[in-house]
This record gives sequence, structure tokens and C-alpha cells, in this order.
Amino acid sequence: MSEFQSDLLRLLEERGHMHQITDAGALDALAMKEVVTGYVGFDPTAPSLHIGNLASIMLLKRLQQAGHRPIVIMGGGTAKVGDPSGKDETRQMLTEEKLASNIEGIKGSFERILRFDDRESGALLINNDDWLSKLGYVELLRDVGQHFTINRMLTFDSVKTRLDREQPLTFIEFNYMIMQAYDYLVLNREHGCRLQLGGSDQWGNIVNGIELTRRIDGKEVYGFTAPLITRADGAKMGKSVDGAIWLNEDQLPAYDFWQYWRNTDDRDVGKFLRIFTDVPLDEIVRLEALEGSEINDAKIVLANEVTKMVRGEAAAVSAAATAQQTFAGGGAGDDLPTLSVGAEGMRIGAVLTELGFTASNGEAKRKIVEGAVKLDDQPIGEPGFLVEVAEGKDLKLSLGKKKHAIVTR
Repeated sequence: MSEFQSDLLRLLEERGHMHQITDAGALDALAMKEVVTGYVGFDPTAPSLHIGNLASIMLLKRLQQAGHRPIVIMGGGTAKVGDPSGKDETRQMLTEEKLASNIEGIKGSFERILRFDDRESGALLINNDDWLSKLGYVELLRDVGQHFTINRMLTFDSVKTRLDREQPLTFIEFNYMIMQAYDYLVLNREHGCRLQLGGSDQWGNIVNGIELTRRIDGKEVYGFTAPLITRADGAKMGKSVDGAIWLNEDQLPAYDFWQYWRNTDDRDVGKFLRIFTDVPLDEIVRLEALEGSEINDAKIVLANEVTKMVRGEAAAVSAAATAQQTFAGGGAGDDLPTLSVGAEGMRIGAVLTELGFTASNGEAKRKIVEGAVKLDDQPIGEPGFLVEVAEGKDLKLSLGKKKHAIVTR
């Protein structure tokens, strides 16, 4: 039995989101008494979020599911500075135009997962550039900077790690934690925000905002962090051998997104179903107990549910159908990546590299020699093999068991 009384903290706990809370008892009581407004910040450093960010979006989804109001903070201001947390080097500085473009690309992910309406628990999307870019430097130093000590800032892991490795930490990045703390103060003043949520690497930044709000306005606000999610093999969530698993379709096709979840390690299935889906807990208990080849049924549920939430139901249905045709039916589904080799054809190594299945022709040659490459399920062992496709026909190209594509003329 959970020690918590509020639907909010019980939900966060039972779905595997809980790591640290600044004052669990007080937050629990507050969530039982009134609608709590909480926020998570996302710096628009790329045109799409990836599944590492999805864990934080799910915190806002759980907040809303429990009847509270989520705020999505687009870090148009903080992204101009760069968060040193979890970074080994200085972030690349982005232009105003690039930040605006990235924000446009990111917004759709939130609109699919959260409910934006006029109800009390309707989500808000706000850009912190609205206030940070208007903040005078002298004003920031006088009104905010006096509440931060260099001694304390040097104790944060994000700073210590960079200094211990003798890696540069610029003065502008050092100000990031001050700017983020100021966000909390503004959101409390303007929207009655009482809760900031984030990954465990944001604990120091969250505590800074809590303390600043208390010192300047005398208001009690709270912080909640979720554990950073790693896979059973120890790899960081959000990455694959081929790069980031992006949420946006134009950054990663729906089939590849679906397939990432379908390839989840057996040991991670239950955890990921709890965190990234709304599948009922008793059903998750049943699914994660499956053994042998039956655990693949649970992985398909996981892939379908996450893809439906992030990309929409049509994308999930199409990706699942493509997988069925490719693996079970011996065919090739419509969602697979496609490459035209023209009337003259193309060498097999070039095809693999052009599709992004291999990083170079050298790697392609090694895979071919290893026997990992098949064309229409027939092994191709000759690196100089010319792939030719008849007019109106297509071929299925496979690298190993997980990478498949359609080759056309």
C-alpha cells in the first residue's frame, strides 16, 4: 500500500516515476486539497524531442490525469544560454530563427499527449523567453543574483563534473541555473505554479527555484524528480546504435519508432509499460510475467501503445501491419524506408550506406561478408553485387533481423 493519500502522488509512484520530492507530506496534502499547477521545462535545442524527453512529458500527463494543471515551458530564453547538466562540453549557440523553428517542430508532440483547453486542468504552453529576454542584467544581479552563492553553485554535479574533468564551463552557462530558478518565481507569481517536475539530473536546478521563490516572495513551492531511465543493458534511454529516437515523424519514420519499442529488452518491458503507457497495472503484471517467445506479445503492446500516443493511431496500426508483413508474412510493408537504384542499378554496399543501414562502404562490406545481408530473403555474400530491379517490381533488403527496406527501380 502506498503511504500517499493524493491521487497525484499515488499515480506517480505506482507508474514508476518517483525519485525525490522536496516535501512529500506537504505536497501530498496540497494535491488532495486543490488543483496543483506544475511545470516541466524543455529547451528547444533540436527540431524534435526524443524519447529521453518523453519520460518528462509523461510526468505532465500523469499530473493532468490526476486532475491537476500542467504547464509546458519552452526554453526559448534558457536555450540561448545552455544547461550544463549532463553535458561534457559547451552547447552550440542557436540563433533566434533556429530556436523559433525548433519550438514549432516540438509543439506538436505536446498537443498529441496533453489536453490543451479552458478547463481547470487544461495544459498551458509558455515560452520563458517572454520574460527572460526582457530582464535587465543589473536587475538580475541585484534582485536575483544576491540569493545565489558561488560556493553552493560549485557543489552541483553539473558543475563539479565539468570542473573535475577540466572541461570548460563558460560564464554564460553558469548563469543557466539562475535563469531557471527565476522561471519558477515568475510562474508562481503569474500562474500560481506550486510544483516543478523533471529528471533527477534537474534536482539542483529545481531546489534553486524553490529557495528563490521562498526567499523573495515567501511562497512555499515544491519539487519532484523522476529517476533517469536507463535500459537493462545500461544504455541511456533515448538513444540507439543509429542515433536518437525522435518523436517527430520527419526526423524518424513511424515504423522505426515502433520497431525501437518492439525490440525492448525482456527485462525492461514491465518498466516501460508503466512509465510510457496507460495500460492498466494488472494487465502490465500479466504481460511482464510472460516467458519465452510470448514476451514478444507484451513488446508489441508496448510498441503499439507508445506509437499511438506519440504518432497517432493510424501510425501505430500502419507500423504494426508493416512489421507483421515483414516478419510473419514474408512480405514487405508500406512503412519501410525505400530507395530507388535506377535503371542502371546500384552496388549492394552503396545501397546499404545510402539507406543509413551502414556508416560506410567499408562497414557494408564487412556485413556482407558476415552473411548479414539478404535480398528478398536470399543471402548476398558478394560485396560487388549489383542490385538491379525490374520495371514495376521491388525487392526487400534486410540487414540482420531488425533493419529492412524496399529497393525499387
